[in-house]
Amino acid sequence: MKRRKFLQGTIASSMIGAAVSAGLLTPRMVLAAWPEAAFKEKTVDGVLNALTGSVNHSASGDIKIKAPDIAENGAVVPITVSTSLPKPESIAVLVEKNPQPLAADFELADNTEGFVSTRVKMGKTSDLIAVVKSGGKLFSAKKTVKVTIGGCGG
Repeated sequence: MKRRKFLQGTIASSMIGAAVSAGLLTPRMVLAAWPEAAFKEKTVDGVLNALTGSVNHSASGDIKIKAPDIAENGAVVPITVSTSLPKPESIAVLVEKNPQPLAADFELADNTEGFVSTRVKMGKTSDLIAVVKSGGKLFSAKKTVKVTIGGCGG
């Protein structure tokens, strides 16, 4: 290890430690927001109500879901959600037949492109639902993904 790298690491660690001990840097500020109530819900409507306070959403052709028609392994299903809706505020990804339907929830900053890509776990063949909040309203799109090997304990 080179001396310069060692000193840089030591100084950075010391500064972070000082900020934590002074109360300037708390774990709540560092970690991402966690919608705990929404992740505990067992139904799609329950998740939407916990996330947004509403279950009313309308189907939209402006939301595109890219996912395999057949997922050989439900433990790792790659998906991409994109939207051309103006000023998207958030994108939630739900798997209807999972024990906890909420797979992911992304809060988008102003002037952010409506695009997310992730991998979800699917226990069995189910509808994949993308819900986009735009202009204070909820819009959704669905795609059925057939799972051949379950990912949620199956």
